[in-house]
Amino acid sequence: MASNAMLQPEPSPIVACTISRDVQNFDLLIDDMEAELGESWGDLSFQDARVFLNQPEAEHLEFVAIAVDDKDEAELPKIGELIRIAKEKGIKVILIAEEVSPIALHQLLRLGADDFVPYPLPEGELHQAIERLRAAPATEKLENAGQQTALKATNNHDAVVMAVHGLAGGTGATTYAVNLAWELANIDKDNPPRVCLIDLDLQFGTVATYLDLPRREAVYELLSDTESMDSEAFMQALLTFNEKLHVLTSPAEMLPLDLLTSEDIARIIEKARLNFDYVIIDMPSTLVSWTEVVLNEAHVYFATLELDMRSAQNTLRLIRALKGEDLPFNKLRYLLNRAPKFTDLSGKSRVKRLAESLDIKIEVLLPDGGKQVLQAGDHGLPLAETSPKNPLRKEIQKLAHSVHELNVSEAAGDK
Repeated sequence: MASNAMLQPEPSPIVACTISRDVQNFDLLIDDMEAELGESWGDLSFQDARVFLNQPEAEHLEFVAIAVDDKDEAELPKIGELIRIAKEKGIKVILIAEEVSPIALHQLLRLGADDFVPYPLPEGELHQAIERLRAAPATEKLENAGQQTALKATNNHDAVVMAVHGLAGGTGATTYAVNLAWELANIDKDNPPRVCLIDLDLQFGTVATYLDLPRREAVYELLSDTESMDSEAFMQALLTFNEKLHVLTSPAEMLPLDLLTSEDIARIIEKARLNFDYVIIDMPSTLVSWTEVVLNEAHVYFATLELDMRSAQNTLRLIRALKGEDLPFNKLRYLLNRAPKFTDLSGKSRVKRLAESLDIKIEVLLPDGGKQVLQAGDHGLPLAETSPKNPLRKEIQKLAHSVHELNVSEAAGDK
């Protein structure tokens, strides 16, 4: 006799959960979770999540997506406890945040969230976050095999700190910072100085691209908890380029610039200064609360501009802003990128009028390096490695020699 009973399919195992006050407040998250996982996910309230995460069934979870908004900021300790429990169980955490204050976001990220996605969710962003989580172990293994610095912390240096700040987009600030750092790292073959390049543009930093270095989760982990950072932790977050230049890249993901506090930046600069001879900081073009710290800590604060109206206007606005906050605007050293050639008398006259109208002194004229600069950046190499005779490279090399000679002579005078 044939059976009329229908075979029931096995329920899909739950591999992920959303955790929120009310998931209906995050309808886009529901849609994306269904698109990614079908029926293999569940939803938990904050109260239920703590109970579930301590049950054996939670061991099968691949990740949890904790969704919070500004109304949840009063529950930060409870949410932080959920992140801690998940991490103890080996469960990855994606933080989904809508209109959460930078301070609250900073606290949650410091507790160990593996990834952060803003809400409303950008198209495909949850998918990319899940892919990053799944690829993370392989990525870390690859990085550990390659470019991590072997340089040990010493805590007995007192670096010259130089910051580079572009006064408009495309004025060559990162190109200058990268090539200056590389020239300093190669300035003395018999007694090479220890050089550290720090990319503090947390959103659009391209130092990693210009040197073909991977962006590591270790950088985010360092930035999210500078209070517990010691020199060893700082050194481990660095990557090395050609075994000579040591680099703290920008994080793998875009982060709010105000995620870091002035205290965070001060700690990072202090650790770099104690372990290197030269520290070059590539700054974001935006002024943030911690710009003051870098300005005060830097021995030289380079400002790159071009011979155009936008650079002139931005220079005036920057000087007014610094004067308004009673900050040391006189510390700025102006570099004109794509400066007129020696034979361009009309161009040189324009440079003079620009400096007079802004009431500044343009101390360095950087020549136009042409297509070779773009090609070097695309290949992930400094100009010295791809086009050693490039006029821009020669000018930066000359400036590096000047900086090093001055530093050596001052060090000799102090003894």
